[in-house]
Amino acid sequence: MYGVAPPERLGEFRLADGRVLGWSEWGPPTGRPVLLCPGAATSRRLGFGSDHVHELGVRLIGLDRPGLGVSSPAPGRTVGRTVGRALSDFAGAVEQFVEARCGEAPVVVGFSQGAPFALACAVAGLPSALYLVSAADEVARWHAAGALDGHLATLVDLCARDPDAAYERFLAFDADAVHRMVLAGSPARDAAVYAEPVFDAAYRTALAEGFAQGPHGYATDTLAAMRPWRLDLDRVSCAVELWYGDEDTGHSPDNGCTLADRIPGAVRRVLPGEAGSVLWTCGEALLRWIVT
Repeated sequence: MYGVAPPERLGEFRLADGRVLGWSEWGPPTGRPVLLCPGAATSRRLGFGSDHVHELGVRLIGLDRPGLGVSSPAPGRTVGRTVGRALSDFAGAVEQFVEARCGEAPVVVGFSQGAPFALACAVAGLPSALYLVSAADEVARWHAAGALDGHLATLVDLCARDPDAAYERFLAFDADAVHRMVLAGSPARDAAVYAEPVFDAAYRTALAEGFAQGPHGYATDTLAAMRPWRLDLDRVSCAVELWYGDEDTGHSPDNGCTLADRIPGAVRRVLPGEAGSVLWTCGEALLRWIVT
């Protein structure tokens, strides 16, 4: 259920600087490449729509971001330098991967915290199309506008004022802590998905692999997403769609309305009765939409 079967192929791609980028694949090796930037703390193992990829001729590719799963940590001698380059560094790694292994410009899907990393790829001109699903918004912009309150506002403020302290706070997380945090903040629609035994097992496996090297990859990834992205979204030239469930209460203060307005030509789709788990509850529909 929900298209979360284990990957059919796993591998490691060697970057020009010697680092490793972990990848997974579902579907025919010669299928249309659809590259997934997974959500927070999850590894390349958690895909979507895997029961339809062969039928649709889709080669779904999951990537471990630096420090997560088997991918080498991001370069940089300090927290500030590493985080400041996290988005552009990931786009550079993906560019090498695409040139060596895709054969054509892929469709890129960015889910949740994977959204800013997917957007960095689009700014670099890598995808043929971009789909941001339950996209984490640029909360630093909302905070600067005074539109956040409560715990999130406090955390975003700490990320801006003292990134080292924020990084240390994120280092306290492990796979179980992230799992508890996600479930505690989930609306009923998402809670039903997370409680499904096959999905729960796949999600827990992806979290465990995400933390296989320790918490530093998660801390860097999360800090980069919560600080200003510094992406020139006017440079995005491919087709862009944002998909949100209308019951999604956690990824964006306005379900991506402002984010869509900042991306040239972006189309926002809000799905009734859906929430943050739309990547899995509507995974087949998304893949069919991509290939049409």
